[in-house]
Amino acid sequence: MSDQPSVRPAPEAPPALPVTFRPGRTRGVLLSAGLAIFVVITAVAMLLEELSPGERVSFVFTGALLFAVAALLARPKVVADEAGVTVVNIAGRRRLAWAEILRVNLRPGDPWVFLDLSDGTSLAALGIQPGIARQRAVADARALRALAETRTAAPGDGV
Repeated sequence: MSDQPSVRPAPEAPPALPVTFRPGRTRGVLLSAGLAIFVVITAVAMLLEELSPGERVSFVFTGALLFAVAALLARPKVVADEAGVTVVNIAGRRRLAWAEILRVNLRPGDPWVFLDLSDGTSLAALGIQPGIARQRAVADARALRALAETRTAAPGDGV
């Protein structure tokens, strides 16, 4: 053990607002896969001569439906601006004032960031997820945490 006190690195400066956090690689994979599925199913529908026009339409509709599901899964994002944060998840959107966010958490093993809120609940923010790009998610979580800490600090706290 050393006699010197441990030195904690200085917190990073928060990014300029507005800023959008979204899982870029995951989004790219989902949209690319969805498009590829749509193209392949549509091509199969057009190449199979024994299909009736109604069956071809159902193939194309199925491909479009699968692409829509992939696009829905690629939807999550977190948008921070001067007034607060908008969390867009797969099927919902929630607007939060900075004062509502008590803590930004991304613990080892978490599938995405969780926001601890002033009403005692926790909100999943799927727009920051370490699935494919862990380092990016950690950096984004730290940036959002820095923004939340600077925006919710009371005047005179020295932050």
